[in-house]
Amino acid sequence: MSHSSLDSELWDVIILGGGAAGLSAALILARARRRVLVLDAHRPRNRFAAHMHGVLSRDGYSPLDLVADGRREVRAVDGVIVETTVIEARAIDGVFEVVTEDGSRATGRRLIAATGARDELPDLPGLAEQWGRGVFGCPYCDGYEASGRAIGVLLGTAAGVHKAHMLRSYSSDITVFTGLAGPLPEQERLVLERRGMRLEDRPVVGVETEEDRLTGIRLDGGEVVGLDVVFAEPTLVARDETLHQLGVDRIEGPMGEWTAVDAVGRTSVPGVWAVGNSAIPSALVPLAMGSGAAAALAINGELVAEEVAAAAATVSDASSPGAAVSDASVSDAVEVSA
Repeated sequence: MSHSSLDSELWDVIILGGGAAGLSAALILARARRRVLVLDAHRPRNRFAAHMHGVLSRDGYSPLDLVADGRREVRAVDGVIVETTVIEARAIDGVFEVVTEDGSRATGRRLIAATGARDELPDLPGLAEQWGRGVFGCPYCDGYEASGRAIGVLLGTAAGVHKAHMLRSYSSDITVFTGLAGPLPEQERLVLERRGMRLEDRPVVGVETEEDRLTGIRLDGGEVVGLDVVFAEPTLVARDETLHQLGVDRIEGPMGEWTAVDAVGRTSVPGVWAVGNSAIPSALVPLAMGSGAAAALAINGELVAEEVAAAAATVSDASSPGAAVSDASVSDAVEVSA
């Protein structure tokens, strides 16, 4: 689609981000015959992983293949996907205008932010190169594959010990590295040791590899602790610049300050929604998909209600049976969106 076509059309819904959450919302809305535009920079958070896990019917599937499948499905029902980066979003006269990096503009009745988040890794030599291969962040995603192996848990904060406890189910060979986190409370140390985990307090200086395969963590002084896999504690950073521009409310949570949403993704700004990691920082792929679907159903319900209300307003005799039916239809549509 040409950029001039983007500028000239009023879209029912513009979706910022085309990962699992954004494409799930787009698929449902496009199948509801809504005019849907997805603007996507094609940098999903899980692009570093070769496989997804815990995704029903897609366990072990490539996350990039999932996105490619989703794009085909959305386009097959007339959804439009443009690969670009949105740099600005604003509300103008009851609609939303977004501006892309090349200056193109698009206008929509509703806006869904599905821009997600990014992982900010500890500044440790060799760590980024192994991210998604020998170094992971999520026990639910990659813990099973580490079963029975030598696992290192690289703490970034004292609170990160919960990850070590989660991983204990998979292996009895676990070393917890505290060098980046600082001293742990004595009670935490005792509990970790009681559960059979080793504690290593010396400073960590790098990740060791052999033929591009992770082999351990190097400590200050030169000693290498041999490992098969490392679970790190990256800082999750929201890609929420457009939501900031729109002035949505935020709320403090376990992973820091995040966009505040209700159960179906509504933000504090009417007409603006957030899904996936934009709304739920801890959401795995299935939860991200579900949040996109929930928002799509609610948005379509709102649009149906508006359309029915507009039709009802044209009925000249408000007391006629036809008008009464229209009023009831409005109530039904609003109920769907709730």
